[in-house]
Amino acid sequence: MSHDDSIRSVRLGKLHALRDAGHDPYVVEAWQSTHSAGEIVARFEELENKDVSFAGRITAIRVMGKAAFADLWRSGERIQVYVRREDVGDALWEVFRETDLGDIVGVHGFVFKTKTGEVSIHVRDLQVLAKCLHVLPIGKEKEGERWYGLSDVEERYRRRYLDLLANPESRDVFLKRSAILSATRRFLDARGFIEVETPVLQTEAGGAAARPFHTFHNALELELKLRISLELHLKRLIVGGFDKVYEIGRVFRNEGISTRHNPEFTLLELYQAYANMEDIQALVEDLCRSIANEVFGSETLTVDGVTLDFSKPWNRVDLLDAIEQHAGVKPKEFEALESARAAMKRVGLDPEGEDDVGGIIEKLLERFVEPELQEPTFVENYPIETSPLAKKHPTRPGLTRRFEGYIRGREVCNAFSELNDPLDQRERMERQAALLAQGNLEANPLDDDFLYALEVGMPPTGGLGIGMDRLVMLLTGADSIRDVILFPTLRPAAHPRKQDEEE
Repeated sequence: MSHDDSIRSVRLGKLHALRDAGHDPYVVEAWQSTHSAGEIVARFEELENKDVSFAGRITAIRVMGKAAFADLWRSGERIQVYVRREDVGDALWEVFRETDLGDIVGVHGFVFKTKTGEVSIHVRDLQVLAKCLHVLPIGKEKEGERWYGLSDVEERYRRRYLDLLANPESRDVFLKRSAILSATRRFLDARGFIEVETPVLQTEAGGAAARPFHTFHNALELELKLRISLELHLKRLIVGGFDKVYEIGRVFRNEGISTRHNPEFTLLELYQAYANMEDIQALVEDLCRSIANEVFGSETLTVDGVTLDFSKPWNRVDLLDAIEQHAGVKPKEFEALESARAAMKRVGLDPEGEDDVGGIIEKLLERFVEPELQEPTFVENYPIETSPLAKKHPTRPGLTRRFEGYIRGREVCNAFSELNDPLDQRERMERQAALLAQGNLEANPLDDDFLYALEVGMPPTGGLGIGMDRLVMLLTGADSIRDVILFPTLRPAAHPRKQDEEE
């Protein structure tokens, strides 16, 4: 029998004893707390000697003969309670004596301050609300205030509930994630955008270079795919007369897992009619400034030693100029595939499998330029081969009106002046569909209904996509996307291979 099984057996015995004594913890349907722990402490002068009710999880117990102190934790706050046998009676004293770290209890009592000056609740009545049957990685050392915590990284991801109980810093990340999402919605709502919902199940999954997940609808006898992007349906709404739309939702990509990739993730996409790339850049700057102020209390943040100043405009760099500066490859070398492949080999990258100039340009960007983009930066003018939904650059053949935003060397957003020429879009989709037929599973399919929508007429439009998980990572200093997704995708624990995490 393992140690945890042994503990569970002992605690099950205590549960049965509680029930036999008429104190079944699972029959209580609700517990009304009059105040939070923080309120009791903050309002001590007002609440001193007043009756309060509180419920929380036991994180420390200190028994001293016929009295005891315990710490109750709830919603990130802790308060001490004092239990004395002569106050609660013999029966409830025995109930309390059989509680364990991790049990959830409710107490009634009055507020007082101990001799050491700690605001506490003097308990008159108590009830066990849930029995914990396992040893939890919570509690404090006897002589200090340090939490034991949960250090096993894989255990933190597999049993996030333990991570949230044991590690205050993990809890803080997820509270900030929630605040960032809420702040984003408030910002867009105030700007006149409307939030919409588009299909997760689609007959054709387009809008991004990614391999989709497949499923089957039995009643319709129809093969469907999980969406890889929000783009094509949101653009249909622009055609339908909604000038400003956005969606924050899950998308699914059947790709590798790494510190920056999870098969399902949260994506923000927005589209604004009669706007262009520069309008969207201004919107990104304003959005990040608003989030920084609202969530972090300042327009300037320091994350892992990097100062992020959102009070000023982002840096703007041309993609090909940046590659020349950091990789030494001149723009003219991208005029033909062979010279681009030769340049790639010259700087130490393997050109095998690279069959278009655009892909080579983006490989050089990733290897040589991205690590240099620590301050908020827009990289502009991407190749047409890797930008099938963006407008062509009017004066630079082979490039598009597309930019990506970078913070701390990581991509945080992707945006275009959206392609609204249905004939150009058909040509590009047909090219993508041919690549798909040749076995490129990340190429986009041809979407006839979307092309029909463009033929109805889509106004000039600016569009933006932000991976919200990555944005949270960048603003909180998280090292892995799994640190900002509550329940990341993992192999089953019994799987013979270790969980891969590759860059």
